[in-house]
Amino acid sequence: MKKVFVVTGATGHLGGTIVRMLRRKGEEVRGLILPGQQAEDCDNVRYIKGDVRYIDTMRPLFEGAEGADIIVIHTAGIVDIGEKVSPMLYDVNVVGTKQVIKLCKEYKAKRLVYVSSVHAIPEKDKTCVLQEVNHFSSENVVGGYAKTKAEATQAVLDAAKGGLDAVVVHPSGILGPYDNSGNHLVQMVSDYLRGLLPACVHGGYDFVDVRDVAKGCLLAAEKGKSGQCYILSNRHYEIKDVLKMVRLVAGGKKLPVLPIWMAKAAAPMMQWYAKRKKERPLYTKYSLYTLKSNDKFSHDKATSELGYRPRDLFQTIRDTVLWMQKGNSIPLPA
Repeated sequence: MKKVFVVTGATGHLGGTIVRMLRRKGEEVRGLILPGQQAEDCDNVRYIKGDVRYIDTMRPLFEGAEGADIIVIHTAGIVDIGEKVSPMLYDVNVVGTKQVIKLCKEYKAKRLVYVSSVHAIPEKDKTCVLQEVNHFSSENVVGGYAKTKAEATQAVLDAAKGGLDAVVVHPSGILGPYDNSGNHLVQMVSDYLRGLLPACVHGGYDFVDVRDVAKGCLLAAEKGKSGQCYILSNRHYEIKDVLKMVRLVAGGKKLPVLPIWMAKAAAPMMQWYAKRKKERPLYTKYSLYTLKSNDKFSHDKATSELGYRPRDLFQTIRDTVLWMQKGNSIPLPA
C-alpha cells in the first residue's frame, strides 16, 4: 500500500534530517513548517505551513491521503535549557502533541512515532543504568523541557492504550551536521570554532549523531511495537573530549576547563551578558545540572528490536565541522 509520511518540525535539525532520508528513499513526504519559515517543495516532498498548537492548520498534512498508510513522525518541539515551564514551552510540547494525537485518530494514521527525550525518563542513582520505562510524570523529572516531554510522552502512551498505533523514541543529546535550527550542542561547536567560547566545563553527557536518531525514528516506524518506548542513545562523552575532537579536525586552542561550582557561580553573569548581546547562553543552571546527571542510558532494546546502531562521535564531529566549513558559516582555520 502507498505510504505518506507526515513529519512535523520538518526544518528542525532532526526533522530535516528525517525528511532528507525519506526523500532519498523516494517516499512521499508532507512536512510541517512554521508560518514564518521557508522551504521549497522538491521531488516527493511538499511543505505545509502550520503550527502544532492549532489543529486546523495541520489538517492539510492529512487531507487527500485517503487509501494510503499515513505514518506520522512528530519531531516538532521546543528544546529549552531553562528551569521553568513557560506557557510557550507547554503549549508547543504538550498541547501540540495532543493535537497531533487527535489528528492521527481522526485521519486513522497507520502509525505515530513520537520523538520524546531521555530527559523524560526519571533519573536514578548514578550507579544505575537507565532503561525504558512505561509511565511518565512531570513530577519525577527536573527542568521545564523534561517536564513537558514527560507529560507529552504519557499522553502518547495513553493514546496507544486506547487503540492508536503509537511508538515513542527517546534521543539523548543530538549532535551532527545539517542544523539550521539552533541546536545548543551544534552552537557549542560553532562558538568554539569562531573563538566565542571562553572556557569549557567539567562534565559531559550522552551525545548521539542526528543521522543515527533519524534512522532510529524510521526503524521505529517500521519495526517498533505499539505502546513501546525505545532509547536512541550512544555513550558518555566529556565536553573537553568533544572539543578535543573539534581541534583534531579543524584546529583551535585548548580551553580552560572550569569546575562545575565555578561555572554555576558564573552562569547568572553569562546569561546576563548573552541577553545583552541578544544571544543564547550555553551555560545555565539547568544545562550545568544536566552535565553532572546520570546519563547511563542503555539502547540495548533499540538495538535488539529495531537494529539501531549509533556511530562513534568522532565521525559526527568531523562531518559537523566539514558541513559548517562547506557552508561558509565558519571560516577555515588558518
